[in-house]
Amino acid sequence: MEGFLKKQQKGEMQMKKKTFSFPSAYSILFIILVIAAGLTYIIPAGSYSKLSYNTEKNVFVVKAPSGEKCDMPATQATLDSLDIRVALDKFTKGDISKPVAIPGSYEKVEQKPQGIKALITAPISGVYDTIGIMLFVLILGGCIGVLNYTGALNAGIASLSRVAKGREFLLIIVVTVLIAIGGTTFGMAEETIAFYPILIPVFLAAGYDAMVAIASIYVGSSIGTMFSTVNPFSTVIASNAAGLNFTEGLPFRLVGLILGTLICIAYIIRYASKVKKNPQLSVIYDQKEDLERRFPKLDLNKVPKFTVRRKLMLIIFALTFVVMVYGVSHLDWWFKEMTTLFLLSGILIGFISGMGEKVFVERFIAGASELVGVGLIVGVARSINLILDNGEVSDSILHSASSLVQSMNPAVFVLLMLLVFIVLGFFIPSSSGLAVLSIPIMAPLADMVGLPRDVIINAYQFGQGLIGFVTPTGLILASLAIPDVTYDRYLRFILPLVVIIFVFSAGLLIAQGLFFSA
Repeated sequence: MEGFLKKQQKGEMQMKKKTFSFPSAYSILFIILVIAAGLTYIIPAGSYSKLSYNTEKNVFVVKAPSGEKCDMPATQATLDSLDIRVALDKFTKGDISKPVAIPGSYEKVEQKPQGIKALITAPISGVYDTIGIMLFVLILGGCIGVLNYTGALNAGIASLSRVAKGREFLLIIVVTVLIAIGGTTFGMAEETIAFYPILIPVFLAAGYDAMVAIASIYVGSSIGTMFSTVNPFSTVIASNAAGLNFTEGLPFRLVGLILGTLICIAYIIRYASKVKKNPQLSVIYDQKEDLERRFPKLDLNKVPKFTVRRKLMLIIFALTFVVMVYGVSHLDWWFKEMTTLFLLSGILIGFISGMGEKVFVERFIAGASELVGVGLIVGVARSINLILDNGEVSDSILHSASSLVQSMNPAVFVLLMLLVFIVLGFFIPSSSGLAVLSIPIMAPLADMVGLPRDVIINAYQFGQGLIGFVTPTGLILASLAIPDVTYDRYLRFILPLVVIIFVFSAGLLIAQGLFFSA
């Protein structure tokens, strides 16, 4: 009897182990939200004075940590007196539009702990704060739902599969390179959400798993933004805040972009080849059945014919992405314009397909409903940043970090700066927000150790870009929600690559520091 009970207990323990599942994206974000709220009790609250430019009055407005505001003449002398080494025209022309932290102005303020009420309301505030992104996601889902119903997507995937047979690895190269180019030039990030529902079935049809598709898109975007060359939302804003031309430090970023992209492609192809030969080596193999239900494997003999009408619909859909990229990079488009573009694209595709009005509305709503969860994750992730901002601890973290790296050996200094920006990038995932807050404080530190300020710009980009590969406060959880892949599986796949990229970027920064200090 005793032996029977032991076997029963052992069986129950095994069942418990088998039934354990990693928490959902919402649970992960809520755990981080609770931790962030806890930090507002532990980390001393503080703030830098912020300077902004008032275009109507042509004056600088300085807001003190106490909340008091005062106007100052919009002159170069004012900027120099505040130790902000930035040309006046960067403000008057609108190159710097967000409030800039004033060096040496940090003050402790009254503690603002975020309690139960803040925890409850933060996700709602986060959703309101990201409503533009959420609406973009929903309209995108509706457009894809209409396209899927026409059969054009399946017909196109089947045609592509026949053409690429035996050369499927080219999909990885092409997708990663193109998205990396988008990342390095205009910071393509949220826009990549549009690619997952389209490209995941393509990669599955090629014999890969969903992780290969996720990697090609997300890693491509991450490596591109990490080694931004002319990205106006990070490189240009950060350089302006440091009083530099954005071309300074460009050669090192360009080398990093080329070699970093090659490293990522090699890593993804190596994994993809193993999965293609033996699907059981996939980090998401146990989710294979669920993924096949969400993205059914195409039977090339049963797909709709690739007619002229279906080709035209796919061309229109592809051109929508081209117009979106051009609009964001050249016409100052943002989510309002991108959302309108995909709505018009969906309507046009529905009209060309010949489906009736009722069918169109039904398929559009059904497609949008499939991405509701993705949009909500974006909003909940934003709530973490709101908690930290309301608790006024972000500036305190920056102040402590700036004190840590003063008067060091140049090589040690650049390495610590990389680590500092990795930490800051977690708490402040906005590239432009981190630039205007941290660069005016950090850039002068380079002067103290005899290094040019563009070293700081590169450390900022490398650090924030590196944490972007994994941080739950970024876009990764929203991206994983589309194929319903759990975060732990992604970490298992990506962490070795993150270590490789960290060593590579640290070596590049140390080389830059030694080059200028020699």
